[in-house]
Amino acid sequence: MPLVTASKLTKTYRTGDVDVPAVRGVDFAINAGAFVAFVGPSGSGKSTLLNMIGGLDKPSIGTLTVLDTDIATLDRSAAADFRGTNLGFIFQDFNLIPVLTAYENIEYPLLMVQDWPADKRRARVTELLAAVGMADQAGKRPDQISGGQKQRVAVARALSTNAKLVVAVEPTANLDHDAAYQVIE
Repeated sequence: MPLVTASKLTKTYRTGDVDVPAVRGVDFAINAGAFVAFVGPSGSGKSTLLNMIGGLDKPSIGTLTVLDTDIATLDRSAAADFRGTNLGFIFQDFNLIPVLTAYENIEYPLLMVQDWPADKRRARVTELLAAVGMADQAGKRPDQISGGQKQRVAVARALSTNAKLVVAVEPTANLDHDAAYQVIE
């Protein structure tokens, strides 16, 4: 069974008196273990599509099922719970919390969303910092590290909760070739 299925998925935004179609009648299925990329020019609906898959936005028409959950049926609170339990996000602009260190940004979902015990949080964060090559930067805040380092922290944070599905917007855009390869691995 696919992790994500879309049927006639459509999203239209209203701007004043004008309807602006962002996604038009899309059908697809994503199976477990798949690495899928949505590509297209700027303004073609890629981010809108990912926002719907991530439960940040709802379809206007059609159906979208993510991990056996119809996204359109979730109210705001249920959508937040669904995201916290099942999804990891890598945002294009990182969305790191400025007052937290790299370590704390990775730890945050484990503490605030899933309430892992301290010893398990420590082990998981340490493992992920090493995996993305950021162990030596653990104590630095986002304003003290480069864009590529912020991206690696964002990737580690998305993976911290053992998410069933990771939704990423340009996850390697700020990384050099070697760092991009390391993150994908």
